[in-house]
Amino acid sequence: MNSERRFGILEYGKLLVTGAVLTGLLLFTSPPGLRADESECQHRIAKADHHLHEAVEHHGWDSPQAQHARNELRAEREPCYTTYHRWWDEDERRWHPDRDWDAEHGHPH
Repeated sequence: MNSERRFGILEYGKLLVTGAVLTGLLLFTSPPGLRADESECQHRIAKADHHLHEAVEHHGWDSPQAQHARNELRAEREPCYTTYHRWWDEDERRWHPDRDWDAEHGHPH
């Protein structure tokens, strides 16, 4: 009976250690989630920029399709800038800290 009690205490101790380790992992792995969101923001902007280039190539700069693509690009940049205070410029392959994209053309000044 005494050995059964020790076995139960050991199992309980292992459970506590496992729980503590998992809690620590969850607490210390949260910041990379922010980076993943920022990366997703970059990806969405790059995709919208690519659609703009395709629309211009196939339909012309002043076409309704290009205007729609510029609106979509602006719509992707706005929440990224609001959240991270910077936006991704796919053409220059860099982040801009200022809200300096040209709303009319979809590209920075």
